Amino acid sequence: MKARSKILCIEDDPATVELLVEVLEDEGFETIVAADGIEGVRKFAERPDLILCDVDMPHMSGFGVLGELRRSAGKLRTVPFLFITAYGSRESHLQARRLGCDDFIAKPLDFELLVEIVRSRLTQRTDHAPIDFALTDREIEALTWVAKGKSSADIAVLMKVSERTVNFHVNNVIRKLRVATRLQAAIRCAILGLIEA
Repeated sequence: MKARSKILCIEDDPATVELLVEVLEDEGFETIVAADGIEGVRKFAERPDLILCDVDMPHMSGFGVLGELRRSAGKLRTVPFLFITAYGSRESHLQARRLGCDDFIAKPLDFELLVEIVRSRLTQRTDHAPIDFALTDREIEALTWVAKGKSSADIAVLMKVSERTVNFHVNNVIRKLRVATRLQAAIRCAILGLIEA
């Protein structure tokens, strides 16, 4: 049986949350709910496949949540992020796009349209080659320095480890990605959004 896609809904209005959960679960999705931005960031740990997020929330705005998501390491950075919002100004759209927002859905919500957008975004994500490996924090750090053109000796100083340890981490990544060189590994990880080049 195929696992259901997990949708993280970050929304402070209880009535909207109730409708979102009902509609999404009726359509076969699993929902994770957060009542504000801070709780939403904590729920990243549940590894959602897509995030729906309000803009105007207490404690942390949707822009803050999006910024945290795009700064995170590994697979999470590539999770589709959709704003559900009554804000339609050009400035808010520009700010969101610059932070890496994938789409806007205007309130009041058209739930039929929302479901189609969610399905489309999830399909686009699975159309790409699947990421069937995980990198450790140290591997990500080492490869980020490789992408910036640093030698193993330089990286050893920056990471405060031995050159041998750096090579161990880089070689692990090369093996996991099934590529031939550290440069190929850095390029592939940058394309997949696993590291910042």
